Amino acid sequence: MKKSFWKNAAVQSMLASLICIVLGLLIGYIVLLFINPAGASDAITAVIKNFMNYSRSTLQLKNFGSTLVKTAPLLMCALSVLFAYKVGLFNIGVAGQYCVGICACLYAALAWHWGWLACLLFAVLVGALWGTLPGLLKAYCNVNEVISGIMLNWIGLYGTNMILTKVKESTSPYTFHVATENPKAILPTLGLEKLFSGNNKVTMAIPLAIILSVVIWVILSKTKLGYELKATGNNKNAAKYAGMAEKRNIIMTLAIAGALASMGAALLYLTDYEQWQCTTSSVPGMGFNGIAATFLGGLNPIGTIFSSYFIQHITSGGAYVDKTMYCSQISDLISSLIIYLCGFVLFLKFSMNKIIAKREEKRAAAEKAAAAVKEGGDK
Repeated sequence: MKKSFWKNAAVQSMLASLICIVLGLLIGYIVLLFINPAGASDAITAVIKNFMNYSRSTLQLKNFGSTLVKTAPLLMCALSVLFAYKVGLFNIGVAGQYCVGICACLYAALAWHWGWLACLLFAVLVGALWGTLPGLLKAYCNVNEVISGIMLNWIGLYGTNMILTKVKESTSPYTFHVATENPKAILPTLGLEKLFSGNNKVTMAIPLAIILSVVIWVILSKTKLGYELKATGNNKNAAKYAGMAEKRNIIMTLAIAGALASMGAALLYLTDYEQWQCTTSSVPGMGFNGIAATFLGGLNPIGTIFSSYFIQHITSGGAYVDKTMYCSQISDLISSLIIYLCGFVLFLKFSMNKIIAKREEKRAAAEKAAAAVKEGGDK
């Protein structure tokens, strides 16, 4: 039983993720000690506690809700990366897909005054079309999706800046508030705000993102489509020989990945939690954090739910670090360390399997030697 327990993929993923989390927090604590040892313990504790830094339960619930609001788009970006990775593609263009999702939902809401459902679907459609571009280049021109994805990230960013200047405030670089300009574009709360002390930013985005995680798991694990997509990713030539449309599968995969990332953007910006700054000069970190959440979750859609929340929990917790002792970027540094170490999850799982294989080999050799000795004694 012990052997089967440690070889279980879910157990290995959980252990690898926990090791990365502990190492990230430990290294972050050491960095804090070097900068200012007097407040290191309080700072790392504040990051871990996040909304629990408040003493009143109402404030705790309200800020817990705010963390969940940011978790929903992060989860969608993680699912975007995961879906493509399962099919053998690395969707590093998720940040650009996230940008065009912001552009689509905000322009539809602020310029055309569409309702929330139309804005959400429009973002999904635009994201799918944007994801199709690297898919077409990969399928028909054999252009690596990483190269085209990186380039499209910047095109998406500056295109978003340019288009959304038409719906921005005249005295600032920020877009208009959706809640003020077009209240019908705000996602329904479904009564969830009552659970979080009246935090009206908590909407249907959170349960919707969780439901989509389950749907992605079902598609990849339980359907013929999922099997064909994964077969194409493993070996597109073998998939073609087996009668599968490998080009169509590559394009479809990146289109779905783009749709998921863009939906994540809509799930955040249609709550009016944030405004887009039209002078933004770097792609949103949400897309790259999604890559970390994917690997920290063990490349499993269900595990990704928990890893996305954890990364956002740590990121939000950084806001409670004492800024009189540490610079404002220290919270980003700590969360970045943890996010960086998330990339070692697969390496740790590989190391575990290697150690287990060596132990099993030694055990088998010992059992074989014991059996030979016993056989010689019997003779």
